[in-house]
Parts: sequence; C-alpha cells; structure tokens
Amino acid sequence: MRTPRPDIHDLTGNRLPQRRLLPGLTIGDGFLRHPFDVEFGVRTSGLIAGRHLGAGHPHDRHATAYYGVAPSVFNSLLTRWRRCRPAAPLDSYTFIDYGAGMGRAMLLAAEHPFRAVLGVELHPTLARIGRRNMQRWRLAGRAQASMRMHCCDATEFKLPAGRCVAFLFNPFGAPVLRRLVRQWVRQFANRPGELDILYVNNEQEIVLHTQPGFERLFAGPVRRSPADAAAERNILNNQPDGEYMATPWEDCSIFRWAGK
Repeated sequence: MRTPRPDIHDLTGNRLPQRRLLPGLTIGDGFLRHPFDVEFGVRTSGLIAGRHLGAGHPHDRHATAYYGVAPSVFNSLLTRWRRCRPAAPLDSYTFIDYGAGMGRAMLLAAEHPFRAVLGVELHPTLARIGRRNMQRWRLAGRAQASMRMHCCDATEFKLPAGRCVAFLFNPFGAPVLRRLVRQWVRQFANRPGELDILYVNNEQEIVLHTQPGFERLFAGPVRRSPADAAAERNILNNQPDGEYMATPWEDCSIFRWAGK
C-alpha cells in the first residue's frame, strides 16, 4: 500500500490539484535517486516501463522504457566517437537525443561545446521535466551549448542543417527505428559524413548495420564506472517486479553515414 502524498496548498490555504507521478517515479515503485541527481540537483532518475509511457500516439506500443543513461557510459562513448575522427570540430555538430526523456544525456552533452543540443521526446510529462532540468543546468553555469527540448514523434522531427550526431539509448523498437533511418537516408542523401550515430544498449543495431550507406565504426561493451555500477545495482535491485537486470556495461555502437 502506498503512502498518500501530502496535500499541497497555495498561499491562501486552498488545496491545489496534484499531478499523478508516472509509474516508476514513486517510492512504492522502487524509486531511488541516482547520485547524478543528488550531486547536481536535477530530476532524471526513475525507471518507467514502456507500457506506462502512453502518450496517445500510434508509436506508443514501440516505446521501450525510460531510464537515464549512466554518465560514465555516455562520457566514454563520446570519447570513443571523438577518436573516430569526426569530419569537423565539435562546435560544428548539433547533438540530438532521440527519446530524450528527462534529459540526462542532453545535460551531459551540453557540458561540451556542441553547436546546439536538442532533445526529441514523445511523452509530454517527461519533456516538461526535461525542460526544468535544462533550466537548472543553465542557471548552474554548466551548459556550454544551447539546449532545446522538442515534444514530438522521432520520425516527424526534421534534423537541422549542418553536421549532426544522433544519440539513442534504446528508446524504441525496430519499426520506429527503421522509419527514422529511412528519414535520415532521405535527408542526408547528398551529405555523406555529416551524420554520426551513438547507440547505447543497441538492441536494434541490425537496422543500422544492414542499411546501405551506414558504416559501423565501433561495436562493443562500454563499462560503467564503479560508482555508476553500484548505483545501477541499487536502483534495479530495488524494483519490485525485478524486470530489469543490472550489468557493469552497456553494449554500444557508433555508426557514420557514408552515403550510398
């Protein structure tokens, strides 16, 4: 049985309506704050299964889950990508996080001098929380790049002009990824070398690997730091359903659009 949340009142004593937290964001659901949130005063923790992420869109059924990427995995993968010799300096690239959720990857990316950092998130509640996190990040002086969250379907989002690096933390299943890849192929048809993909928990990697024009630059495990691994065990072992398993690494891929 969950303990009811205390009533919230305005300055005149009137009771204010409460927003219901998404399943996975309450203590009764096994919610624990990740050390990243504790250190920086943001809200990116929680594990929300895909079945609870309905936004009234036909692609709802392909949502996997919400879970923030481990900061150490993100930073290690970004380092690997930079060793893959991108076509231009970092400030020439726009970073796009597909399935941005509450924006943890966006916050981490904004600590680097990208041209801009964009998030694409289908669920309005997650997008709203992500925007608040971005505001805190700016006020704390941690953002080197501008940030903007778009609440829309990934396959309907048009990438900006110029070089882009797309980030995926296994946000959706193969049907949506296939549509997204077809969109990338059309948009970058005459722009070889201007799109790189960073893919964490690469369950649908075959979609990119079999698409003509994409070159795989890296595939393999990227280990969490000891602190992130401990946080992962604590968070996932606290889940009442035991639906997800903690591992000390994430299987990752890096792809580059080389053109047809």
